[in-house]
Amino acid sequence: MSSTNPLTTTEPVPGPRRGPDPAAFLDVRDLRIHFPTDDGLVKAVDGISFTLERGRTLGIVGESGSGKSVTSLGILGLHRREHARVSGEVWLDGEELISASPERVRQLRGQRMAMIFQDPLTAMHPYFTVGAQIVEAYRVHHRVSKAVARKRAVDLLGRVGIPQPAKRVDDYPHQFSGGMRQRAMIAMALVNNPDLLIADEPTTALDVTVQAQILDLIRDLQEEFGSAVLMITHDLGVVAELADDILVMYGGRCVEEGSAQTLFRRPEHPYTWGLLGSMPRVDRETRDRLIPIKGTPPSLINLPSGCAFHPRCPYQGRDGIPCRTEVPSLAQGSDHGVACHIAPAERRRIFAEDIAPAL
Repeated sequence: MSSTNPLTTTEPVPGPRRGPDPAAFLDVRDLRIHFPTDDGLVKAVDGISFTLERGRTLGIVGESGSGKSVTSLGILGLHRREHARVSGEVWLDGEELISASPERVRQLRGQRMAMIFQDPLTAMHPYFTVGAQIVEAYRVHHRVSKAVARKRAVDLLGRVGIPQPAKRVDDYPHQFSGGMRQRAMIAMALVNNPDLLIADEPTTALDVTVQAQILDLIRDLQEEFGSAVLMITHDLGVVAELADDILVMYGGRCVEEGSAQTLFRRPEHPYTWGLLGSMPRVDRETRDRLIPIKGTPPSLINLPSGCAFHPRCPYQGRDGIPCRTEVPSLAQGSDHGVACHIAPAERRRIFAEDIAPAL
């Protein structure tokens, strides 16, 4: 057990607030979410920044434990303040949420921002019908009768593809299949027409046919409502299908970001190369085995010194670059950002000669 008292660990001093990006609906700046434990300070998210405009989809990808879901819960204000240290700025349509009162965040949650959880069976209450839970989510933000809210619930269930919605509205979550529960969760998230929709692993544990239907549904509903969508996933196939932009997380930090087209065609971080190399391809014949990333994700209590990925990186330490001693900054290029000590020209050469032919 570490001798460090997590309750006395110093936090980084936040910089001056500059106001939101006027072009972005969601503007996240230097978001840090740390959890004090008996073993030390868990730095689940350690300085994430990104923006998201209305009508666009941002995919956040990375292995389990990289901080993706913690980021989404932090944006929604779902971390209990007595258990988590949250700092930075989260601007939603010009309103800052980290410094806002819990009551104000509750008013916005469900109305202006909503979330599709990865396991609807545990996210939905087993003792109440699906319809009753959608009705409650609607009446919290609208002064309407139960009859009006019930009609809204039936309409939403029908729009997300639930057969016989007027009948199924009175069923319990366990009476729905996995795909239908996920559709019901989407209906609950969309019942108040939120401007920001966060989807946390929305296709986990679903068969490929249902996965495709859920992704098509999210795309169609985004076009209808004009929502900004934040897609949290470890499945690069999902982000390839939906995302306009991609942010790659590792060890609680962003290691690469850019447009989906750029990151799939010209990735520059070794971790992104590893993710792409371990993804099965269905668009061409594959003769070789998938190439896994060696090693395991780092402990968020004791991150490696320097670049957190260096113990697993086959290119670390080349030509004396300080992978083991210095944390790389997210250097912004012409079309995307990369946090890597390898020189940009050398990264491009490695990708063209060693990585691209194997993908």
